[in-house]
Amino acid sequence: MSSKLSLQPHHIIDLYVWVDDILPTASNKSSRGRRTLLSDSELITILLWNSLTMVRQKNIKDIYRWLGMYHKKDFPKVPKYSAFVDHCHRITPLLWLVLQQLLAADAPLRFMDSTMVEVCKLVRADSHKVAKNIASYGKNHQGWHYGFKLHASIDNQGRFCGLALTPANIHDTRAIPIILNKYTKVAVGDGGYTARVMRDIIWENYGTIIISPPHPKQNKKVMTQWQHLLLRMRPKIESVFDYLKNHMHFVTSFPRSVKGYLFHYLRVLLGYQIMVG
Repeated sequence: MSSKLSLQPHHIIDLYVWVDDILPTASNKSSRGRRTLLSDSELITILLWNSLTMVRQKNIKDIYRWLGMYHKKDFPKVPKYSAFVDHCHRITPLLWLVLQQLLAADAPLRFMDSTMVEVCKLVRADSHKVAKNIASYGKNHQGWHYGFKLHASIDNQGRFCGLALTPANIHDTRAIPIILNKYTKVAVGDGGYTARVMRDIIWENYGTIIISPPHPKQNKKVMTQWQHLLLRMRPKIESVFDYLKNHMHFVTSFPRSVKGYLFHYLRVLLGYQIMVG
């Protein structure tokens, strides 16, 4: 990440060219309605530049203010705030498209885990309305939470290989077929990935070996030295979750719609993947 400290103002042009090349040709052409003041490529460039320059505003309003204060010359035709918000929500599928292309999908070794993503404090869960039909209650070693759960796998460099966002009550093993693929030879997880049925399914479909700590009652289970070494490396993914939450404001209660939540999660994940890639 230290290499990102050498960013210069003119690098925003290079970033725009890269984004414009990676997006589908038709993404910046609207077939109906008035043409937007900002193109899709420009807006995604703004979001990524915000992450790369270590600014990382907590919500769309903060990004809009930051854009007006520091990048008026780079983007002179900034729409009104309401139009800016609508445009952010419209490009959510494009953010997912770019993120998919940046995933380290061919990584043979992966570390997998999940983390709770609260949409509000637990005491306010009964009155929460924005994600009421999607969010749910879930429990982990830290207690009860209300919201979603981020399932992820990373490679040895900390890059995301697979991602899944589910309600908080979905068990970790149910996301394994999504965060792993046929390129995965070894996947390392915590005690939540010990289910034998899913292990057999993953081995049959992907040929992947899943390594996790033995259950306390499995006092006769044999572990090789290389398996023990990989388990000691598993906290890598916990440090990634910690960085997302404490430094990139991944957990939030600011969005006023489900689209707003999804947009926020994707822009943060994409910003992180750009940084470590």
